[in-house]
Order: sequence, then structure tokens, then C-alpha cells
Amino acid sequence: MTIRSRFLVLMVLSVLVCASVNLADAAESPKQLKAACEKGKAKACESLGHLYVNGEGVTQDDSHAVALYRRACDGGALGGCYSLGWMYDEGRGVAQDYEQALLLYGKACDGGVLTGCHNLGLMYAHGQGVPQDYTKALALYRKACEGGQSEGCYNLGNMYRNGHEVKQDYEQAVGLYRKACAGGNFWACSNLGMMYEDGLGIPRDSFQAGAFYRKACEGGQSAGCYNLGRMYEYGKGVKQDNADALTYYGKACDLKDQDGCGAYAEVKTGRKPGR
Repeated sequence: MTIRSRFLVLMVLSVLVCASVNLADAAESPKQLKAACEKGKAKACESLGHLYVNGEGVTQDDSHAVALYRRACDGGALGGCYSLGWMYDEGRGVAQDYEQALLLYGKACDGGVLTGCHNLGLMYAHGQGVPQDYTKALALYRKACEGGQSEGCYNLGNMYRNGHEVKQDYEQAVGLYRKACAGGNFWACSNLGMMYEDGLGIPRDSFQAGAFYRKACEGGQSAGCYNLGRMYEYGKGVKQDNADALTYYGKACDLKDQDGCGAYAEVKTGRKPGR
């Protein structure tokens, strides 16, 4: 019997979210933040920029967010430099410009903004605005991870798992995925589940695999839902249950996972390809 599996090796880009707002500013209204920004408080400009990106309490306006992030960065708020770099990277509110993103991520990283280090690593890994250089990407992921930035740990784990620019080391990958998962990176939780399922760098343990797939799925990560559906379909680490398999394949499908949709249809109809 061949059991389908899914291992995520995608490199993920940090997403700018409202959670980046400084906690001291979180209770302030857009009006208060605007007043503080106009008085030269760079962090207030940065926080106000987040509100405009997300359309929270104000009309969503990427161009205005760019202006606020630029003001914040010029005023010494390195989070503003990171956010401005992200806008250039994504081409939001400004023409996409990888070279500008690279410079701004670098400034943020040098100042201790770990998401800047991680995203700078991605740019080196993909050769965006700079010649492709996996050695530099590795060093930047490591810097981000050592500072507690979960995406850095996740991507560093992928490099160790695949032997990309480093000697393949499953035990290192497991430790990095575990750290990333504990930090809220659900891609890492799913990959950690696969390491347990396949016995890579850690004793094979289907029960633990299912637990990490469940955690990933509950975090909205489609491969976790898909893999948990497999566990129920084939009775690996859990009691075989097609109803539960359908539940988790369905969740994967709802998250736009085409394999999840296909598996749902197969279990629902009882028909496998080739039958």
C-alpha cells in the first residue's frame, strides 16, 4: 500500500500584520497616533502605518502607509525600515523594487529587527535584488533563529533536512522545526510531524506525528490537515476512521489544498485512481 505524504519545504516570507504594532501604542486611536507622529515620534508613525496597511480604524491605504513607514524609518524606528522594505518587496503602495527592499531589510537586520534578517535571507536564497547566495541566506536564517524568529528556524531546518549548503543533518532539522513550531510556525509543526512519521532524526512515532499534524491543522496549515486525514484514513497512530479522514481532508480542501480535495473525493466515493 502506498500512502500519500506531504512535506513542506517552502520558504515562507514574513507577513506584515497588525500584531507588529508596538504594545504601548496598541490602545491609542489613529487620531492619537497621528498627533504623536506629527510631533516626531517615529514609533507612532510606524504603528499608524500598520493601521493603514490593515485598514483598522482608518480607510485602507497602502500609499499612505508607505509614507508613514518612510517617516518612521527616517526617524530611527527600525521596524519602520523593515515594514517599508516589505512594501517594496511586495510592491504595495509603491513600485516593486527588490534593491530597495534589500537595503531596508539590511538596515533593519543590522539594528536587531529579526524579521528583517529572515527576509534578507530569503532575498539571497531567491536571488532577488542580489546574486543568489545560499551561504549568506543560511547565515541570516541562523541569526534570525538564534534571536527567536520562528520563520528563520523553519527555513534553517529545511536547509539541514535537504542538505542545502550544509551537511544533511536530520537531528538538527528536527530541533529547528521543534523550535519554530513552539514559536507559532505551523509549517514547521507539519514538517516535524513528517519527521516523526518517517523516523528521520528521531525515533518513528505515529502518535507524535498525528499530534503535530493536528497542531498544524488547528493553526490553519493545510498540509497538517491533509496529513492528519491520511493518518485517519490508514489508521496510523489513531484508530482508522473514514469520517475523521473526511473531516480533515475537507479542512485541507477548504484551505485550497488540491490534494486534500482529491483525497476527500476518493474517500467519499470509495474510488481510488485506476479503479
